Amino acid sequence: MISLIVLDNPKKFPLELPAGAVSGGGVEVVSAQDYVTHSRFSAMRRAKVYNLCRSYKYQTLGYYVSLLAQARGHRPLPSIKTIQDLRMQPIIRIASQDADKLLQEAFKGIKSDHFDLSIYFGRNMAKRYDRLATALFNQFPAPFLRGTFRRHEADQWELESLRVIALSDIPENHRPFAAEQAQRYFANPRRAPSPKPSKYDLAILVEPDEKLPPSDAKAIEKFVEAAEEQGFSVELIEREDFGRVAEFDALFIRVTTGVNHYTYRFARRAAAEGLVVIDDPDSIVRCTNKVFLAELVDRHRLRAPKTVIFGEQNASLVAERIGFPCVVKEPDGSFSTGVKKFETREAFEKAIEQLFEQSELLLAQEFVPTPYDWRVGVLDGEPLYVCKYHMARAHWQIIKHDDGGGAALEGAVETFPVADAPEAVVQLGVKAARAIGEGLYGVDIKEVRGRPMVIEINDNPNIDHGYEDRVLGDDLYRRVISHFTKRLEARRSRTH
Repeated sequence: MISLIVLDNPKKFPLELPAGAVSGGGVEVVSAQDYVTHSRFSAMRRAKVYNLCRSYKYQTLGYYVSLLAQARGHRPLPSIKTIQDLRMQPIIRIASQDADKLLQEAFKGIKSDHFDLSIYFGRNMAKRYDRLATALFNQFPAPFLRGTFRRHEADQWELESLRVIALSDIPENHRPFAAEQAQRYFANPRRAPSPKPSKYDLAILVEPDEKLPPSDAKAIEKFVEAAEEQGFSVELIEREDFGRVAEFDALFIRVTTGVNHYTYRFARRAAAEGLVVIDDPDSIVRCTNKVFLAELVDRHRLRAPKTVIFGEQNASLVAERIGFPCVVKEPDGSFSTGVKKFETREAFEKAIEQLFEQSELLLAQEFVPTPYDWRVGVLDGEPLYVCKYHMARAHWQIIKHDDGGGAALEGAVETFPVADAPEAVVQLGVKAARAIGEGLYGVDIKEVRGRPMVIEINDNPNIDHGYEDRVLGDDLYRRVISHFTKRLEARRSRTH
């Protein structure tokens, strides 16, 4: 994908960028007038547009560069959404609150009551302000920003304004640093550029230090290979790359998701920018809260263990409707966390106060012991893989967590061809996944007396090398990537 640096007057471009500064298709410096009027650029199907015009005010050339870039299917920085958000003081105020901890830490010890912070592609010249600069850039992705901060009562700092600055507003002694950050941002050093021109750009969100990631390093490598085979340029991105989401055509989240978590913000940003995204924000909301899932399962009349949603005031419903032993789940637990088993009513009542520390609603299910759970992987409403997850040794869950912080103990995994798995299990898994959406899901099912029951629907199912891919091998990764291709091609056909 070619990258266009768009300026009012390219002849006055003060930053020195080497010809190889931008990866993946080259870089071209063009005038704003040419970009908005020449047919060559309107006919260009794929481009990243770095809008460095001196003004983005409504109906200026800078405004039209980002507006037309969006209309042409290009990837503008800043986007029209960012330009509009920077004009709205309530949104600036919310951003200030979100970054409050970083803000107070950064300005601790400053004697002045006023401070201007220059942000060049998410970085500041002083390391102590770098995290704050990145946080603000992630909220408002624009090449050059300047934030004005003021100290208020109780020695608290607040973001008073945030605005875009022109190249001419960058002080002379800042320009080498600004050029360095522009080059760093354009170069995307995490992956070398593909020698072949790409059809689409795919970002895979990963967290290298995650203890139980949904895909291991080898599986991520397989996804990258499958995507490149199908014409994608792929980049592994991490949490700090939030401000870059709009540069891509698609986002694949391979970090354990949660609503009150940065993965949800990535999904929301990606969806708002028009990317194809797995997991999409609706699926994250629906799957990561077990209270929602319990209602959904009931509404769609999916067979499940007896379930009660209860609060502290009506906890007696657990004994009345389910009895003991039972399992109590926090709404947003994952990988067998936030789940407690109670053998007796006395043990349950003794733990009630502690149970409600995190959530005002909890979910209780009858305890249905089985030696394994079925997992039906479903993609776009069709079964993709089927596994048996056996319980961890001497434990009633598939993962046994070490309370001392040691490594978790997991049960064995068997993988089956879809055609060889019990038909009723596969059908229930597909029906449950379709109630959520068209993305990638893992439906956990127990067989009790020959009858399958839905336990959970996961929006971020495990796909690890040597486990879920044992039957399909590399074809599993190709099928997932093909889903992105299918949706991107459908979107392209609708817009042309």
